[in-house]
Parts: sequence; C-alpha cells; structure tokens
Amino acid sequence: MDNRCNPLHMFFFPFMGHGHMIPSIDMAKLFASKGVKSTIVTTPLNKPTISKAIQHFKNHSNNIHIQTINFPSVEVGLPEGCENVDLIPSPLHAPAFFKATRLMQEPFEELLLQQQPHVIVADMFFPWATDSAAKFGIPRIVFHGTSLFSLCTSHCLKKHEPYKNVSSDTEQFLIPDLPGNIKMTILQMPSLVTKDDPVSQGLARLFREIWESDEKSYGVIVNSFYELEGVYAHFYSEVVGIKNWHIGPLSVHNRDDKEEEITSYRGKEAAVDKHECLKWLDTKEINSVVYLCFGSTTLFLDSQLREIAIGLEASAKDFIWVVRRKKEEVEEWLPEGFEERMEGKGLIIRGWSPQTLILEHEAIGAFVTHCGWNSILEGVCAGVPMITWPVAAEQFYNEKLVTEVLKIGVPIGVKKWVGLVGDKIESDAVEKGVKRAMEGEEGEEMRNRVKVLAHNAKKAVEEGSAGKHKLAHVGVSQHNIVSCVFYPHIRTYCTTQIWLRKNITFIPCYIEAGVEPQYTEGM
Repeated sequence: MDNRCNPLHMFFFPFMGHGHMIPSIDMAKLFASKGVKSTIVTTPLNKPTISKAIQHFKNHSNNIHIQTINFPSVEVGLPEGCENVDLIPSPLHAPAFFKATRLMQEPFEELLLQQQPHVIVADMFFPWATDSAAKFGIPRIVFHGTSLFSLCTSHCLKKHEPYKNVSSDTEQFLIPDLPGNIKMTILQMPSLVTKDDPVSQGLARLFREIWESDEKSYGVIVNSFYELEGVYAHFYSEVVGIKNWHIGPLSVHNRDDKEEEITSYRGKEAAVDKHECLKWLDTKEINSVVYLCFGSTTLFLDSQLREIAIGLEASAKDFIWVVRRKKEEVEEWLPEGFEERMEGKGLIIRGWSPQTLILEHEAIGAFVTHCGWNSILEGVCAGVPMITWPVAAEQFYNEKLVTEVLKIGVPIGVKKWVGLVGDKIESDAVEKGVKRAMEGEEGEEMRNRVKVLAHNAKKAVEEGSAGKHKLAHVGVSQHNIVSCVFYPHIRTYCTTQIWLRKNITFIPCYIEAGVEPQYTEGM
C-alpha cells in the first residue's frame, strides 16, 4: 500500500449567474475553512468577481484557487464576452447560452485530468458533469441552489402530472405525495411545463437531463438547514431516493463580527454607499421600514414600477426599494413628484444593493421578495417577515413554503408565472400586502415565527461548547464538515473515517480535528 497522503481536493463548478455563484463561493469558503483545497471553476469574464470575493476571505484564502475554461459564446451566436446570464441580450438567446455550457464539457474534462480532484460539486445546469466525473471515478455532487421543498415539489409534479386533470388554468390541484397539502394552478407552473414554444421545450429537455443526472450522481448538496425544511429533507432522501446534505445557511458561515465579512461579496458592486444606507436606517424606528428587492434577473415594466410606487406611498411606510434602472434613464415610471414627496421616507437604490446588511438592520420590518432562494434564506436569517412576489423559475414553489408551510410571509397576490417582467399587480395589492405584514396580530405572529427560525439558522452554523457542530441531522463536527458529504452516518468524534469512491473502490480518508484533511492513495 502506498502511504503517500495528498490534501483533499474539491472542485466547485457554479453556473454563470450571480444567484448560483454567490452560494457556490460561500460553499467553497466553508470547505476551505476546514482545510480542504477548494478550486472554483469558472470562465475568464467571471474570474475577477470570484477573485475579489476570495480576497476578502482573509484567513483561508490560500486554500481557494480558481481555474478558468473558455466559454464559447461566439461559436453559438452570442456576443463576445457573454459569459453570464446577466449579459444575455434577450430571453430568445437563452438556448444559445445553454448550448454553450454543453460545449464546456471537453475542456472541463481536460481540467479534471490535469487536476484530479477527489470530489466535484457541479451546478444543476451542467448535467453532463455526472458523466464527466464518472469517467475519472470521481463522485459528482449536484448543487441546485434552491430549497429542498422546491426539489420535492418538482419531483411530485413530474411523477404524477396532476395539472393534466383540471378543467381550467385557474382550477387548483393538489400535489400528490408532497407533505403539506399544497395546491397550485397551471398558471403558476413554469413555462417548460405549460408552453410549447421552442425556448420552453428546450428548457424542458434540459430539465429532463438534470433530473436524470441527479439520479446518477452521488447526491445533492443544499443551501438550507434542517429546522427550516426537515420534513422535505427526509422526503427527498427516503421517497425520492436521492441523498442530500443541507449545509446552510451558507450566507451565515465564515462570518465574524466585522461588517466587511458580511458584505464582502453578495454579487455586483453595490450601487449605494453602505455606510450612508445604514446611517439612513439608523434614523428609523425598529420594524418600521419595508425593503423591496426582486433579484438580479427580474425586469419589471415601467407600468408595474409605477404601481409599486403608488402602493408604497399609500401604505405610508418608510421603504428601501431596489430597482433595476440606471440613474441616467428617464424615469417616467415614477409618479410625478414622487421622490420629492418621499424625501426622508424612502430610499431608491438603482442597481445592486448590500442586501444582507440592510435586512439585518433592526429598522427593517418586512421584505418584499421575488422568492429567489438566496433572498428567502437571507430574509429568514435576518428574522424578517416576507411579502412574496414570485416571478419565474421555481419561485412559486418557494412562495408556498414561505406562506403556507412556514407561515412567515403573506402573498402579494401574483396569479401567473410570466417570467422576467412578472404578472401585473395593482397598487392597492402592494399597499395591502405591506400593511398586512407590518401591522396587527398577523404581522406580529409572522415576525415571532421567523425570529425563531433566524435563531435556529445561527445555531446551525455555530460551534458548540465542545467545538462540535451538527450539519442538520447529519452528525459531524465542525472540523469534520467534509465527511458529511461522503458518509452520512459518521460519528461526532474528533477523528472520523470517511470514504471516497474512486475507481469503484472505497478508499479511507481520515480527518482529525484541527488538522488538514488528507487523502490516502491505495488500499
């Protein structure tokens, strides 16, 4: 037996979109903080963003590395440098972008041959990564970037197709098998299920590949924690039959008391000075401000933005509103004199915001969100009730978790999955939703529930008195966090034996508390 030991090496391969890159970078930081060599694979255009995030990770930055592979944007008809979903010219170009991701398989496999990592954590949108990993005898773990509830919902809908048994788009149907007695309508379903156009059907084929890849993979890693959706963690492993490990909330990991650690990288550069933003919030009473943000891809029409403005003014609540508009654009979407009337009451951020920092301020009393999973987790960790406004993707599923299962939010009243521009919501619904979440007994009950979840979220990532930490129901020490991925029933002792699959054999690897993980070649 060859006793040479090499550092445990993990590849992280995030999809090129901020909603996927942010938690993947957090995950790489988490594993690096436990002594694992972590390599993030990305494209040249996205490398500077990741590099900046790593620079702020002062204590363990030497354990994180970046490898780039070319993104063939021109070859598939996209503009040169179109390497992030934010840069896609229009929804019609989405199929070309996904086609380009398929062409990354060969250079990715060349990188695997060169680097020979022991584990690959690849995004769901690279379903081919499971086969690539298998060629080299490497375990591939899938990262979806969404909730376990959403994954379970998708499985039940795919298996039973209950939407085929209703007489109209507005008739509710029960989702069979799914815990929680959840009902939906066809209007709330993603376009890949309900539409026959080429773009939607192309996405449907991609998701079939994703589901097949999940089943062949080593398992799924999830940015969540057991107290938030333990029922669905159990369902996904026992009923769906796919191993899953919830190691979140990732936004809370690797954080010390310094503000810089909280806001070091949450996407793009903030469009507002965070100190000025906090200074403004400091002048407000506790739970008196509503924060509105709809993610990095939602692009509301001017008419919808106008309705939001009217509703906010009618609610008489102070607000911070993040809008995807450049300051130099003609702002016909704002009612005449709105900013003058709202001076001191409202703050409009045109561009990217320091969202985590804002949500954690005591003045924030409610969060109007598009129900992207990163945003929901950040709202939960901050202990802020939510007003749900789903737009696209799996966001209608996440809304059900927030409003019906956890009961920590109220729906704004969106009826239809539209994508990007969203369904039309009138100003009176905005006013009503804000008041409902911030006033009265119902608002107080939601706030109490989410505060409990916030407490649980922080406990999920804390070191205990004995220096040990349990990742959800998987018992592992904080020092042995890597082992939860490979061996789900290990002991919470200082020295833990874990197993890696390589060339169809099981090879032992020992991780000792406070000691760099080592991988032992041979048997």
